[in-house]
Amino acid sequence: MNFHHIPVLFNETIEMLDLKPGQIIVDATLGGGGHAGGILERIAPDGILIGIDRDPNALAAARANLQEYGDALITVHGNFNDLGTILDKLNTPHVNGMVMDLGVSSHQLDEKSRGFSYQDDAPLDMRMDPTQSFSAMNVVNEYEERQLARIIFDYGEERWAARIAKFIVENRPIHTTGELTEIIKAAIPAKARRQGPHPSRRTFQAIRIEVNGELETLEEAIESAVNSLKSGGRLCIITFHSLEDRIVKNTFRRLQSPCTCPPDSPICICGQEASIKILTRKPIIPSKYEIDENPRSRSAKLRTCEKL
Repeated sequence: MNFHHIPVLFNETIEMLDLKPGQIIVDATLGGGGHAGGILERIAPDGILIGIDRDPNALAAARANLQEYGDALITVHGNFNDLGTILDKLNTPHVNGMVMDLGVSSHQLDEKSRGFSYQDDAPLDMRMDPTQSFSAMNVVNEYEERQLARIIFDYGEERWAARIAKFIVENRPIHTTGELTEIIKAAIPAKARRQGPHPSRRTFQAIRIEVNGELETLEEAIESAVNSLKSGGRLCIITFHSLEDRIVKNTFRRLQSPCTCPPDSPICICGQEASIKILTRKPIIPSKYEIDENPRSRSAKLRTCEKL
């Protein structure tokens, strides 16, 4: 395999999937194929990996990286929100395991022209699926100030959201990530800029989440993933910020303890039964070594469950 980066929490994810030769596994966020390569090593030649991604460029890169596995890799241009439909079309309604590596991929960050990074000057884009028309250009230049402030606060957890939104509206039209970065810097007081992460990080995260609808259907997608697992199958989800992680944690908890009866009820009468067992009481986080080798991994968390 030829990868220019090792994916985040690679060994931990492979271990938690508990792979066996001949299994059918889904990588619902294929990216450049990093996790997929490790999976295929363990399930090929009789196993199959179904790789789904919204980004045709990522699919092409993964096919090139993983060409040695031939027909053991099936790639699908699509969104993991449509998992059930995708698996039905492949006549594979149930699989042995699944991985979701959420957020923007290293492959997309490294493609400077895509406008995901605040460290490069590029057109305001941020589309994970370049075939969709709606982009960061629409969010930044067309949203009302109050709407912008809400997104930056809710999705970026940015305390200066209102001020950043005001500065954005006052400086429109904005065409590039470089222009947007300078406006964000001007909006945040100098003392606050000197503390914490890059001043643009939270706002860029918020706009990217809005452009790609990353949180809207995540809970539904997790339920669909669990429904698609065979008994004993495992689902591994890697998140990169607290909003994603909270949704994953709460959805896993609800699927493990779905009973809606009053706490003082002597017996369960709601009939809701657990569909999963959570295998990670606390999320698995990268080692210091991994963070030193790949600073992008610093906020990653891995949670895993097993289908009952």
